[in-house]
Amino acid sequence: MISFLSFLSPLAPFLATLLLLVLVLEQISYMRKKRNVPGPNMVLPFFGNAIPLVREPTRFWEIQADLASSVGFSVNYIIGRFILFIRNTELSHLIFANVRPDAFLLVGHPFGKKLFGEHNLIYKFGQDHKDLRRQIAPNFTPRSLSTYTALQQIIILEHLKSWERLSSESRGKPIPLRLLARDMNLETSQTVFVGRYLSNEARAKFKDDYNLFNTGLMKLPFDLPGFAFRNARLAVERLVETLTDCAAESKKRMFQGDEPSCLIDFWMQETVRETAESKTAPSHSSDNEIGSYLFDFLFASQDASTSSLLWAVSLLDSHPQVLQKVREEVSSIWSPESDALISAAQIREMKYTQAVAREVIRYRPPATLVPHIAVKDFPLTESYTIPKGTIVFPSVYESSFQGFTEADRFDPDRFSEDRQEEVIFKRNYLAFGAGPHQCVGQRYALNHLVLFIAMFVSVLDFKRHQSHGCDEIMYCPTICPKDGCSVSLSRRCPRYPNLSSN
Repeated sequence: MISFLSFLSPLAPFLATLLLLVLVLEQISYMRKKRNVPGPNMVLPFFGNAIPLVREPTRFWEIQADLASSVGFSVNYIIGRFILFIRNTELSHLIFANVRPDAFLLVGHPFGKKLFGEHNLIYKFGQDHKDLRRQIAPNFTPRSLSTYTALQQIIILEHLKSWERLSSESRGKPIPLRLLARDMNLETSQTVFVGRYLSNEARAKFKDDYNLFNTGLMKLPFDLPGFAFRNARLAVERLVETLTDCAAESKKRMFQGDEPSCLIDFWMQETVRETAESKTAPSHSSDNEIGSYLFDFLFASQDASTSSLLWAVSLLDSHPQVLQKVREEVSSIWSPESDALISAAQIREMKYTQAVAREVIRYRPPATLVPHIAVKDFPLTESYTIPKGTIVFPSVYESSFQGFTEADRFDPDRFSEDRQEEVIFKRNYLAFGAGPHQCVGQRYALNHLVLFIAMFVSVLDFKRHQSHGCDEIMYCPTICPKDGCSVSLSRRCPRYPNLSSN
């Protein structure tokens, strides 16, 4: 050891000079990319502003939005990557409309390709992407959505019962709903997407791995043993392997002529039909590819849905007049004492409840940012070109507060037939994305939120526990109320409906 240090000591000045040179060149590179765009003038070497981002993500993005107020976008530097934040809605549309090999790659996460793997819907371009979306279309027809709503309601009701029981056992102490809602949504996703192909043991492992993935999303991207990001990446591999097995089992059943009972069945039924007609399997239909795409669905629906459910409870509690209107509408259409599922036709009748769901998603869009990577230099404006390799963050959240009438106010009536702000300000409603990669499952997501609201307000009375800063935004990884939405619950209806036999 001593001899090694003796060897290095004469080199120390050269090594220090080399390190200083690298740091200076890194800073110069940042300044050349930044040009006159708002953003920090100096950044830490390599790490940039990663530490503030991880410690206080809400504050970090608020600062970026403030910086972007003058020209519509701002810049920063994170873990060796130059980033650009977009506040202006029209500039965000420019990014969404140019997901193609010579412009932008939609990544879902700044280091998404390493985390999610190669086979993922969001990485598809052009004809490949069109073909894949065509194959996915049978998953979201009225027939398939009707199958899902039955599954969703049974699971929602069982969890509402459990929540009410936990609340009664807490002796008046409010219970936070965040993890409870996440567990409910994970069971819903598992059942709706792959249903009978997951054993109870597999479901438990699935939950553990998804929690590892969820934790790693918000950590520094160090792909080394013991780090949360590595644990998340390995968890994704195991989840995809499980979903791959589900796809293979579903193919067998659909080939035998079974009736579809979950999303993968509807998908594989169409795949089997196409294979039989053309004598060759459609592109992108290998079991492993489908397993990867199923994980894409899971990622898109799981945490986003949890966020929306929590904000729905929070906003209904803080707007009692809205809550009262929802209860009146739902009770005129469906009663828990009917022991009947809410039908697709009844969901369509719940106009005001649907407006509430849409406003929840506008007011608190769960996936606030949609990361893209610039594949080549791209002219964003006449005076600024996005450098190749930049991670670009169009802000769905910022667009939600542009254009709409009194956009800072929670107002479901904006989506009424009289006002139709979802039409007038359609370009600002970006919660489900825009362009060729717009969310294919948005009808499913809205149905889930409407069903939850309808059942929650019908079978339970609830009181939100108000504390200082409880409604501040927390990233986990989608946005949720800071306190996890703590509530006290009690049964509202004389008895719980019996839906399991429907």
